[in-house]
Amino acid sequence: MSKTDTTDTGRTADEAAGAQLSTAPQEDTVVGGPTLGVVGWIRWFWRQLTSMRVALILLFMLSLGAVPGSLIPQTSADELKVQTFKAAHETLTPLYEKLQFFDVYSSVWFSAIYILLFVSLIGCILPRSWQFVGQLRSRPPGAPRRLDRLPAYTTWRTEAEPEQVREAALGLLKGRRFRAHTAGDAVAAEKGYLREAGNLAFHVALIVMLVAFAWGQLFKSEGGKLIVEGDGFSNTLTQYDDFKSGSQFGVDELEPFSFKLESFNGTYEKNGPQRGTPRTFEAAVSYSQGGADKKAVIKVNEPLKVGDSKVYLIAHGYAPVVTVKDGRGKTVFHGAVPLLPIDNNITSTGAIKVMDGYRDKNGKKEQLGFQAFFVPTFAGAGKGTMFSQFPALDFPVMALTGFHGDLRVNSGLPQNVYQLDSSKMKQFDVTGGTGKANRLLPGETMTLPDGAGSITFEKDVKEWASFQISQQPGNGLALTGAIAAIAGLTGSLFIQRRRVWVRAVRGEDGVTVVEMAGLGRSESAKLPEELGDLALALTAQAPPTASVPEPAEEPAEDPAPSGEADK
Repeated sequence: MSKTDTTDTGRTADEAAGAQLSTAPQEDTVVGGPTLGVVGWIRWFWRQLTSMRVALILLFMLSLGAVPGSLIPQTSADELKVQTFKAAHETLTPLYEKLQFFDVYSSVWFSAIYILLFVSLIGCILPRSWQFVGQLRSRPPGAPRRLDRLPAYTTWRTEAEPEQVREAALGLLKGRRFRAHTAGDAVAAEKGYLREAGNLAFHVALIVMLVAFAWGQLFKSEGGKLIVEGDGFSNTLTQYDDFKSGSQFGVDELEPFSFKLESFNGTYEKNGPQRGTPRTFEAAVSYSQGGADKKAVIKVNEPLKVGDSKVYLIAHGYAPVVTVKDGRGKTVFHGAVPLLPIDNNITSTGAIKVMDGYRDKNGKKEQLGFQAFFVPTFAGAGKGTMFSQFPALDFPVMALTGFHGDLRVNSGLPQNVYQLDSSKMKQFDVTGGTGKANRLLPGETMTLPDGAGSITFEKDVKEWASFQISQQPGNGLALTGAIAAIAGLTGSLFIQRRRVWVRAVRGEDGVTVVEMAGLGRSESAKLPEELGDLALALTAQAPPTASVPEPAEEPAEDPAPSGEADK
């Protein structure tokens, strides 16, 4: 055999030794082969779809597709915000509607990416899992013929018998948790199977997370409720201000419980660059479940858990108490009116609607409406526009604009309770203020013209809190998948799969020659270090032979002169 043939044969053996260190599917490239038929194209498409490269691309596309869902208001979360966005962006709205940006997570394109990723992961994991099980059941391959060609290599000579060296190497490697066995004149060992196990666990965890996401979308329920201090809520469909649920959710699956907002406590930073930043933001509630009454405090990111439901505190504001009387002095409305904040200092707006019980001075039935503008901390008259200077109730002032006529609440069209439809109403002209609106302090009254009555801003200002009540059945499964994904990714990144061979044969001079070599799936500085540590441990039982120096020739003595010898 020529030298070239020997080199090629050794190289082939070395490549075969490391060929099965990965469970990644092998791709055969055929150049100049026959054209693909229908079945061939289907197989090619399936191989591409189930490749790890395509799975990563789909995962990136899924993450990228979720960006519009985070930046653009979603119909499933807040339909009112969607309508407000559409009114403010008339040019973008038609484009966003065509791209389904207002319903990203139920859109056709997002669902297509989601399903393709799901199929890709399953098609990738199943064959790799089966191949990995086969590797676990098999033994590490025998040693290559030329160990000195492997990345990590060492050799020495010892007086120990080859059988003793192999037996010592086998015990050493098994003691270091290698899977090892004797194959011919060498010991073959392998370690680091958890790398592939972690890799597979990571991808299985991704499937678990996708299933959890789909399960949560199908069986979830989510609704919002604004509650004023002293009022309560019962977890029934009619009690919600807005309610969204998955397609497989049944109303009878709502958790049976109720709660009452006893009080709301909010404190704010008064000085420095963070002035106005909330420091305390909590709602004290009493709730009932199964006949048992309990008390709890709901804070931001600390929801109330009742069975499978969670009650989150998401917002708060003020509800001034007002009293409306007709021209005869009869009270036609009295209560706290929640107003919605429009800035961080809780400058708030809203509407006060008197729909029944009011009659004008002539006894004619009519409806009243008031546009309210409330600031918890007023800067003072002549000190700029009427916007709040601080979120707390330091100097509350409310401006009211009155209307009379038809509120159109019986028109059959849905109407926002916080907005006033004045298209069929006439505005009151009042004395003081701007002639159309008056600013009122707590306890003050605005008198309506022509004996139409009055509206009083009572000294009591209540607070309200907005809650989100949700049931997400897939959260626990998603958390389990996320933890498993992190654990699997950690294992696949930090565990190195490697093989070690120890060959011991008797040399031509009768001395045992020991060769030790290692091969890793990826290059790592730790492999030579580990091989050196193993070699050092093995030399304790198979010590290297001491080199025996050849005897040096002694110099010949010069013969003594004959005369001196005679002497």
